Amino acid sequence: MKALRGKTLLNNPAQNKSTAFTREERAHYGLQGLLPYGVTDIHIQQQRVLANLRSKSSDIEKYIYLNGLLERNQRLFYRTLINHIAEIMPLVYTPTVGEACVKLSHIFRKPQGFYLTPEDRGHMLARLENWPETDVRIVVVTDGERILGLGDLGANGMGIPIGKISLYVACAGIAPSQCMPIMLDVGTNNQQLREDPLYLGYPHPRLTGEDYLSLVDEFVEAVQQRFPSAAIQFEDFSSQNAFTLLDRYAGSGRCFNDDIQGTAAVTLAGIYASSRITQKSFADLKIMLLGTGSAATGVAELLVPAFKAAGLSEAEAYSRVSFIDRRGLVTATHALIKPRIRSFVKNLPAADFVTAIATIQPDVLIGATGTAGAFTEAVVREISRYQQHPVIIALSNPTSHTECTAEQAYQWSEGRAIFASGSPFAPVTLHGRTYHPAQGNNVYIYPGIGLGVMVSRARLVIEDMFLAAAKELANCVSVEEIERGSIYPDIVRVRDISHKIAVRVCQVAQQNNLTKMETDLFNNLEASVRELMYEPSY
Repeated sequence: MKALRGKTLLNNPAQNKSTAFTREERAHYGLQGLLPYGVTDIHIQQQRVLANLRSKSSDIEKYIYLNGLLERNQRLFYRTLINHIAEIMPLVYTPTVGEACVKLSHIFRKPQGFYLTPEDRGHMLARLENWPETDVRIVVVTDGERILGLGDLGANGMGIPIGKISLYVACAGIAPSQCMPIMLDVGTNNQQLREDPLYLGYPHPRLTGEDYLSLVDEFVEAVQQRFPSAAIQFEDFSSQNAFTLLDRYAGSGRCFNDDIQGTAAVTLAGIYASSRITQKSFADLKIMLLGTGSAATGVAELLVPAFKAAGLSEAEAYSRVSFIDRRGLVTATHALIKPRIRSFVKNLPAADFVTAIATIQPDVLIGATGTAGAFTEAVVREISRYQQHPVIIALSNPTSHTECTAEQAYQWSEGRAIFASGSPFAPVTLHGRTYHPAQGNNVYIYPGIGLGVMVSRARLVIEDMFLAAAKELANCVSVEEIERGSIYPDIVRVRDISHKIAVRVCQVAQQNNLTKMETDLFNNLEASVRELMYEPSY
């Protein structure tokens, strides 16, 4: 391939080093006169990036600035993100990505990712030929119908796959050229968006039914043909479509749904880790879920095999999990019970949320509703009556949609709650003690899953991989973190955690005869995985 030169080289984000090009390189590549005199290495460049970033007055301005950096200098962007993950991850993903998605058509600068619409029906394979990379290993796709807790944002939801891809690179070391964000733009039922003259999506009502499914079928087949080594991660689909698509494709290819399986694994890991604080056996726990959507249902469905692995029968496992919806405890008297949660229905009298807590006395309360304030003071105080250290996990994103804040959980439980959330919260000081809320972010799970599938070339992504990932993540919580009440590790260690999870995924793939990975790689698996991880530098 012909080497790039001059302005063409400077305009290529994957190869551009900007002021880091040496004198010799400037002469060799025709860059003399195109750059200022000073030569600055990547470390000095990071200082400039951070100074500019911190000068911005709002998170959305920081998001725009970081996206601009990614479009100019890919390696500098990822090096800065990796080295300052705790500061920058909330800007490239939750919670800032929620605001970015809402405003995406208005803040659009330069196209990123790949867009497919119903007008591409019959031609999707040909369309994918337009993507410049051929060795794609990770595809993150959304149809924009259920973006975080914000609902139907149509094509504006492209911010989610873009953000997830950036974390695949930073947190698991999958090379940018091997990652592909895709928007399956099938329209939107958000009329306000369709009437917005700046909206960039397919301006029609959403495709539904067989028309929708046949389009997704063609998409999946096209991806599998064009990129036969790729895993497809479904992201932010509606609950109904999320389960339908997972059931439709997971048994025949490398497919998984992060909202269902990633959320389930990270939540299970937090529950495992919480037992080290409460000193309760996992097998003895009672768990209550607020919400019956894809995230909550996915958590419940992974809890069953986890309980069975802990020695419970299947019936006992189902008995340990209960659901709350808007009508209260999900019981046999409910008029409408979603098929996937029928096995969790309780033969108890109808009860509101607080009464259900008094009746069941759960050890763990998990929220996955997208409804701010759903964990009221009465709810938190009630669970605190029965548990010395109630485990409260508020999963909903962004921060404005969380079921309760860290401060509320600690205040209403008189400082006894073990709290975790999907979005980050700052430490809370109460009665002279500082509490450190943990963030149960899926970024602890899906990058390691993707890396493990990529390295092992597993044919399928199976439940046992998520169970193994949850155990590995729980084991990564240090003694010091447990002592300060955190049930997830410090995010600065996420790259090492992804490596450990990838190793376990490879082992699960081998144990289940899902891989043809070379024997010599398995002989030194930890080193083999580490060697394949992308390190941005120059």
